[in-house]
Amino acid sequence: MNSRLENKVAIVTGAGSGIGRACALALIREGARVVLVGRRQDRIEEVACEAGAGAVAVAADVSKRTDIERLIERTVNTFGGVNVLVNNAGILHRETLNRSRSNSGITFNTNVRGLWQLSRAVLPHLRKAGGGSIINMASVLGINGARLRAAYSASKGAVILLTKCMAIDHGQERIRVNAICPSFVETELTAAYLKKTPDPDAVRRNESTRIPWAASASRKTWLD
Repeated sequence: MNSRLENKVAIVTGAGSGIGRACALALIREGARVVLVGRRQDRIEEVACEAGAGAVAVAADVSKRTDIERLIERTVNTFGGVNVLVNNAGILHRETLNRSRSNSGITFNTNVRGLWQLSRAVLPHLRKAGGGSIINMASVLGINGARLRAAYSASKGAVILLTKCMAIDHGQERIRVNAICPSFVETELTAAYLKKTPDPDAVRRNESTRIPWAASASRKTWLD
């Protein structure tokens, strides 16, 4: 374990699997104490056990204000403050504008409203600490869009612009706000999405062709 983030406290949402889990474990390796947040207690407890000392699992839904209040209270009571927030929790549905009525509200509540509310709740603690970092997990689909991603792409586009506004508003408070825009990543979220498609293997191949490294990995290149 390194000590670059020693005495720093981080909250990571969607920490039970995929990108959130990887972020949480990376923060632990750098010496931070981490609050693992997810809707499934069993999943985040598994990650907490893997992470070892310095990790605490808190089951919470970031789209619910009462859950956010409880999360912040538990974090401050356990570790004394907050230095880093990783807004990673997200929902992905396969849909067009015509078919988004039932899922669009759920998508925006988690991907945008939850991020907004949790960031707002953390800001006073970052100010008290003399500054800090907020990292919002957006997506390349928030920049380019794609078929059957109407609500998801719109929500991630909102995250990107919200990130820019937050960075401008709070930079003078020594609070850094950045967004990461991953492309297709093999996680449980994308696995669940692929299962709903007529031909998951075809969709996976199509997504991979958009990533230069992934596209070249399946054929002989100059690197071989």
